[in-house]
Parts: sequence; structure tokens; C-alpha cells
Amino acid sequence: MSNIPADLMYTKEDEWIRKEGNEITLGITDFAQDSLSDIVYLELPSEGDEIATGDTFGVVESVKAAADLYAPVSGTITAVNDDLADAPETINTDPYGEAWIIKINLSNASELDGLMDAAAYGKYCDERA
Repeated sequence: MSNIPADLMYTKEDEWIRKEGNEITLGITDFAQDSLSDIVYLELPSEGDEIATGDTFGVVESVKAAADLYAPVSGTITAVNDDLADAPETINTDPYGEAWIIKINLSNASELDGLMDAAAYGKYCDERA
């Protein structure tokens, strides 16, 4: 089973969310990086971009596949982890730490209500394994 920290929220697109006040930090889960295999490229948005729930905001590419990244909430991107552009493989080694992808200032915190907790995400992963 993948590493699924209990203090995070999760999407069906295999992204994790850490809420800190009115800002969230977002990355892809251990399950996602394991499924993708060796990550070789990441297309990132720009700080200041406005995004809406469901928008594609980037792409992660591995030796096996490419996958779009989807916004789980609406808001303004306040930070982008530019270090990943030079070291995308960090997602494989530290998906919940150094490999955060973006930070978003929430425009509607109620959008978080539709996300999964760790137990629900674990069950969701088991169903696809």
C-alpha cells in the first residue's frame, strides 16, 4: 500500500492537499508517482495565475506516461515549486515534502468539502490496484 499521510486531503486525480489557513499546498500522491514510475519532466503554471476547480494547471511526464494536473479548488497560485523543473525526480523520492507543486490562495474554502480523507483515499487506491 502507498504512503497516505493522515493529515492531508486527497482528490480522485491522485493529488494531495495540505490546508494552512486560507492557503493550500498541492502535490501528487505516492500512489500517483509509483504508478507513473520515473518522473522526467514537469510543466508548471506561473505564480499569480488564476485557476478554477477542474482546470488543468500543468503536466507531469514520466518514462511511462504523461498526466495532466487538475486544480481541486479555485483561487490564485501564490507559489510554484520551481526547483522541480530542474529535479522532477524529487516527486519520486519525496512526494509529500520537497516535491510540493503549487500553493493556492483559496477563493472558496467550501470546495475542500468534496475531497477525501486518508482512509477514503486508501480505499480508492485499493480499488484501482
